[in-house]
Amino acid sequence: MANISLKDISDLASWNQKELRKLRITIKNRLSAMEAHSSSKDLPKSHPLFEMDEPACKELLENVKRAEKKAKKE
Repeated sequence: MANISLKDISDLASWNQKELRKLRITIKNRLSAMEAHSSSKDLPKSHPLFEMDEPACKELLENVKRAEKKAKKE
């Protein structure tokens, strides 16, 4: 299983396909939780989405999708 908690989300180019996929799924789950509940659960500091609000998560999701496309081309 890919361990994304120790990775830097500002450098998605260094992530492999498996890690990017896991991060994409994690972001989608987080966005669903934010939309379903007005007060979503606080994440631990070790979590890559720690202190990210909904717009920041959506922007990161787009960046992950772009990184996945680049990784597939290589």
